[in-house]
Amino acid sequence: MDRVHLTPPTAADIAERADARAMAPLLNCLLREVAEPHGASGGRYVHRLRGTGRLLRVLGERRPAEPEVRVSGGWQRIGHTELVKLVADELRRHTGLSNHELPAEMVDSRDAVVALLTARTRATPPADLYLRSEQSLLTGHPHHPAPKARGGGPVAAWLPYAPEAHARFPLTLLGVREDTVVEEGDTAALDALGEAPPGYRLLPAHPWQLDLVGRELADAFADGRLVRLGTTGFDAWPTAAIRTLYAPEDDLFLKFSLDVRITNDIRRLWRHDLRRLRRTDTAAATALDGGPAVWLADRGYRTADFAFEELAVLVRDGLRENVLPGATPLLAAGLVEGFEGSPLDVVRDPAAWWEAYLAQVVPPALAAFADHGVVLEAHLQNTLVAVDSDGMPVQALFRDAEGVKLVPEVSRSAGWERLVYCLVVNHLVEIAGALTARHPALDPWPAARHELARHDLPEIRALLTAPTLPGKTNLLLRWTGADGADARYLPLPNPLAG
Repeated sequence: MDRVHLTPPTAADIAERADARAMAPLLNCLLREVAEPHGASGGRYVHRLRGTGRLLRVLGERRPAEPEVRVSGGWQRIGHTELVKLVADELRRHTGLSNHELPAEMVDSRDAVVALLTARTRATPPADLYLRSEQSLLTGHPHHPAPKARGGGPVAAWLPYAPEAHARFPLTLLGVREDTVVEEGDTAALDALGEAPPGYRLLPAHPWQLDLVGRELADAFADGRLVRLGTTGFDAWPTAAIRTLYAPEDDLFLKFSLDVRITNDIRRLWRHDLRRLRRTDTAAATALDGGPAVWLADRGYRTADFAFEELAVLVRDGLRENVLPGATPLLAAGLVEGFEGSPLDVVRDPAAWWEAYLAQVVPPALAAFADHGVVLEAHLQNTLVAVDSDGMPVQALFRDAEGVKLVPEVSRSAGWERLVYCLVVNHLVEIAGALTARHPALDPWPAARHELARHDLPEIRALLTAPTLPGKTNLLLRWTGADGADARYLPLPNPLAG
């Protein structure tokens, strides 16, 4: 969490905080993917960069800060601008490839943090703790080189829709001529959002997406295939995923296409993913049937045949009928990032809290794989954890059928590798780090080993004894222009191995 300012922060304060937030994940990527440990110096960790052999030292491990490069006669501190240049040079030498887009994204990500921090000085956080957790990710993915990039567009175009700025806004309502509608699954909730004229069906739209693809839709508006019907009478809140919005009054999640690169992908609802939606959603719901863990179902989608991906909207289950009575759902990624009211800030017995967390999150993800061949994308942003009035975890909720993989559509070994990365490396390692940052005496890994060992999967023994775990290479993936869904892994030290 940001420190509390008794007076409004100056532009220099905000720039300094933005640099720190932008450098931590970029350094994590650089040190994980193209460097090796090289001892310590001056109370800092030293790393040798493989491309050039240069030495870089940083303060801290989990969220590295204050990078310095070795120069003649000592160490020289570098800021975000110099770090971007260093990373680009290292990657050119390491891969033999050039890339002009990624450095620009790194700069865009840092500049976006400046805009978000500035906006927060005027914004009011949501009173609802769940929404606060969804809108807390000022740093974002801790191992991505540009986690806050917004496609390089002007701030005024995206800031009104940014969850990190505590945005909320009405949805744009369109009427789509009935003979052009394409839909699958249960989309009845969309018809309750407004009233369409005769011969048309209601289609909500994300206003940012309409701004992005407006020119492509000009002919459809001109010939009457599309009509504008105003806006909803309520606000929707953008969640951490940015293009997925929550409407509390209707207890409804709506996921839209957004033609912007966010982290590794252009966030469009792709036709091939929508076409397999019913299969993956049904498989995940079946795998989690019987609780207490819950699958937030992607009930169906609606779009227009002349703008299938551009105007697609996906309907997802809400929270009220799915969360245990009296419990409060929270985004797992928000627990890592920190927000006012987080239960991690008031944990009295960290060992008991951690054991309760593991008991809610691990068993359903492993059972889905073992019993149903369903690989949940159980990373921090796709997992909600409900806590009771004492802040103890009592339930896990998983979401996003788009990220679900099914065995044998993927091999069992590939599915297991993906599950281990999402559940252990991306998720448990980060929650454990956030908890031990507050309670340094806690060793989280004996309890994690115990929880995993309870499950009868042939892969578990190897997981608990292997020297390494698979770590996703987001920096190299983006630098080499690989498809965002084409995960590539490198070995990381396995804390489960003791």
